[in-house]
Amino acid sequence: MRRPKRVLALAFSGLLLAACSHKDKDAPLAFAPADTPYVIGNLDVLDDSTRKAILAQVDAEMPAQVAQMKAQADQLAEKDPDMAKYLRTVAGEFQGKTAEQLIQETGLNSKGYMALYGLGLSPVLRMELADVNAFQQFVAKLQNDYGKKFEVATLGAQSYQRYVAPASHLQFIIAVVGKHAVLALLPQDASQPLLRQALGLDRPAKSVQDTDRLADLAKSKGYAKWAVGEIDLTRLLPLFVGGKDPLAQSLQKMRAENESAKTGEPVTNLVQVAPSCQGEAERMAARVPKLSMGYTTLDEKHRDMRFDVTLASDIVSAFSGLKVELPGLGTDPTAPFEMSLALPMQQIRTFWSAQAQAVADKPFTCPMLDNLNETFSSLGDAMQKAAVPPIGDLLGLHIAVDGYTPNPGGGMPKVSGSLVIGTNNPAGLLAMAQVTSPMLNGVKPASDGKPVALPAQLTNALGESGWAAMGGKSIGLAVGASEDSKLADVIKQPGGDAGELMRVHLDGDMYANWISLLEQRAENAAAMAATLNPSDGNPQDDEKAADKAAVDEKAALASTKAQFEAMKSEAARIKAIGMRVQMQDQGLVITTHTEMK
Repeated sequence: MRRPKRVLALAFSGLLLAACSHKDKDAPLAFAPADTPYVIGNLDVLDDSTRKAILAQVDAEMPAQVAQMKAQADQLAEKDPDMAKYLRTVAGEFQGKTAEQLIQETGLNSKGYMALYGLGLSPVLRMELADVNAFQQFVAKLQNDYGKKFEVATLGAQSYQRYVAPASHLQFIIAVVGKHAVLALLPQDASQPLLRQALGLDRPAKSVQDTDRLADLAKSKGYAKWAVGEIDLTRLLPLFVGGKDPLAQSLQKMRAENESAKTGEPVTNLVQVAPSCQGEAERMAARVPKLSMGYTTLDEKHRDMRFDVTLASDIVSAFSGLKVELPGLGTDPTAPFEMSLALPMQQIRTFWSAQAQAVADKPFTCPMLDNLNETFSSLGDAMQKAAVPPIGDLLGLHIAVDGYTPNPGGGMPKVSGSLVIGTNNPAGLLAMAQVTSPMLNGVKPASDGKPVALPAQLTNALGESGWAAMGGKSIGLAVGASEDSKLADVIKQPGGDAGELMRVHLDGDMYANWISLLEQRAENAAAMAATLNPSDGNPQDDEKAADKAAVDEKAALASTKAQFEAMKSEAARIKAIGMRVQMQDQGLVITTHTEMK
């Protein structure tokens, strides 16, 4: 009987080896330590049709992005000429090129793998290359056009380039290691072991790939394999606050030197980290241990993502089983803009009051965190005030906008839509509103959800027909043609399922409309500011100041215009955007849906 068992054991071992043999020992994730505080990478590559669709979208947005970089460079020209020059250099490399051309020129492998991860806090980006020479030539050209070449250094047989920023005590390194491009941000005085690990000359004892950390995460959360990321706050916050991480020490030294220059306090005093900081960072992280994210759908027409926020059990239990009786919260929104937001004030007050009391009972003593004491104290006071009606009775808000036309003269826009307030006391809320606004005195809706017309005095002021309706735990207003029937429908819609907190829908046309409106307001504000340019004192000084102000204003306007052009370019390709927020068993789950035209 021994021989068959041995044969079975050998066969089983062979199967395990075969299952593991598909892992590439030189994949980017094989260089990420298993205990890294943050990591994002792809576990699979996009199919050709999806890749082409995404590249086409990048091509369409490229001109606006290039214009935005140039405008930002103009705005930074005086304060940070080096950064301004760098932005212009990068913009010049991108201008007039397709995404496919840029991929070829940079030598990146569009069908390859990448990983961004932390060695402690220090970020390292590893990307697979299709053409090493092309990447090296691109880096050389970029530095040549910029006018500043990085220092070339070696570590054993491995060469790399680095740019040191003495003021921040940081160094940026770039290298080609095998078939990988490696970019990292490290302390200026990074130890040799840290540098070797960043370059990949020394491997971690156990890697993210060894643990299947991202693969398991993708499976449990339903993330597609094209981009999966996780931030472990139980590791990250203690590193950032505890004062032991090399990158955190460099940043702390930079802050200390700036503070010392202002106050005269010795730098050695300012860089001291209190012993309590480590434990208090761990205390904070225990409340929100992890964040993760990933695509759930990514194809020619859809960009759907999911974000998970793991929370402490008491936070989850406070809201995961809660059903908020807000009309519309249990229904998929369909209006051009529609939002249902749960605000169960009674539960919110109870929860945040408890958090404020917990901090009051055990205040933070770490200097980097002691401002939280005042924050939570103010929060506790606010929660006490929130008990007063009508805030204390609030359940949530439902907003639907069916039409939105800006007023060319800058006055009140023409809006059609509805606002429904979920409340435990709708009649009391109406009575309070009538005391505040006498024009509402004639409004007397029954609690059956049937709309009644608003008084003529009020509709004349609005310039639109309007209605009010009241349900068992809601009261709503609507303005615009046919909005009475829509208001009646909303009042009858179901409340949220257990844990439902928010639903949002925005269509592309409404999005583009809003961007145009914001752009118009920004232009009007800039024009008004240009007329307010008082001068006094020396005329020559005033003239110089005016010239400088004009240059700054022109750069700011160009930057703003470029930003709006980029936003409009993106909006032109969007059919609809949606979002849903739920409290589930382990924490908050946020899903987003973007549908392209």
